[in-house]
Amino acid sequence: MVSLLARLPRAGRDGGGGVGSFPVGWTAPAAAAAVSVAGLAVLALAVGVVSALDPAGGPGIGGSVLLAARLWLLAQGADLTLASGPVAVAPLLLTLGIAWGLAGTGRVVVRAAGTTGPRAALWAAGVLTGAHVVLTAVLALVADGPGAAVGLPRALLGSALLAVAAAGWGVGRESGLVDTALDRLPPQTRPVLRGVLAGLLTALALCLAVVAVALAADADGYAAVSGRLGGAGAGALGLLGLCALLLPNAVGAVLGLAAGPGFSVGSGTLVSVHGVTLGPVPALPLFAALPDTQAVPLLAFASQAVPVLAGLVAGRALARRFAADDGGSVVAGLAGVLAGVLLGVVCGLLVWAAGGSLGDGALASVGAPPIATGVAIAAQAGISAAFAAAVTRWRSAP
Repeated sequence: MVSLLARLPRAGRDGGGGVGSFPVGWTAPAAAAAVSVAGLAVLALAVGVVSALDPAGGPGIGGSVLLAARLWLLAQGADLTLASGPVAVAPLLLTLGIAWGLAGTGRVVVRAAGTTGPRAALWAAGVLTGAHVVLTAVLALVADGPGAAVGLPRALLGSALLAVAAAGWGVGRESGLVDTALDRLPPQTRPVLRGVLAGLLTALALCLAVVAVALAADADGYAAVSGRLGGAGAGALGLLGLCALLLPNAVGAVLGLAAGPGFSVGSGTLVSVHGVTLGPVPALPLFAALPDTQAVPLLAFASQAVPVLAGLVAGRALARRFAADDGGSVVAGLAGVLAGVLLGVVCGLLVWAAGGSLGDGALASVGAPPIATGVAIAAQAGISAAFAAAVTRWRSAP
């Protein structure tokens, strides 16, 4: 849908909020609606395919659309009150998909409306955000019901934050507002941000590898849980899709493990290098990656290298992007410290988004502690990034 909207002819650029036949006033709401409709259609189709494969029958077309709508709302930070208690865990893979769509839509709106200048860019981002929030509010009211009550305040706040970040980024990149803002900052800013991105991707890739190794080590447990929840091919396919949506959440939990504080699945299960406490967990195949005994697994100790390795990559990446007049090894080392701290902040936000609640009582808190995780990663990555940046800059000096 974003690629289709991108083919709209461009209006002339006059520095305003839109000219010709493509004003922001209608382009942004239409684009926001296109993202929601396309995303819900894909989700509903996926749920419908799984239902069609179920020999016992599925929820039907209306039930598939309703389930897709509730998943869409959960991905944006909404909470659902079920018979088992409140559920407030965002499937982050779907959240990333929505953010990608909103960012692309922001770029489409700028190109279609011929938007230039800071005021016009802010207006475009504001209209797009407002339209997305209104659509989310309507969807929350439609999806609300006695079986699953939707928390409207969290839905509105979450959709607003997501739209501001994603759509604002797309509008800012396409209009040049982001580049203009970066040009006014010290020249070391771009290398630091590049280093943070490189370190974040490294940390996420390593944590994903930890999840994959843990699941492969207990493939029999995954198959057993999947078989018990079953429903033949439909059950296996549905569980696989749910686990895929929650895979970034598992990566966020591993970040907590790698940083040191560990992560919890309710009050009865805690996994860290300081000890393992096992309790009842939901029958989700992804939880097969949890330890089988209370002995700390070797993989948990190996994960402690993740913050240091991410810091080393961040420091090397930022130092390699230093220009000749950006400073020597001391400046690069200080920039590495800043990159490590920012990396800790980003990881803390990711861990916060990955956690939540899966019901009342014992499962009221799921995930890693965001503040402790962010602080630990900032300290470890900051030191290693400073060392890597200083050494890399020193070695590259003429």
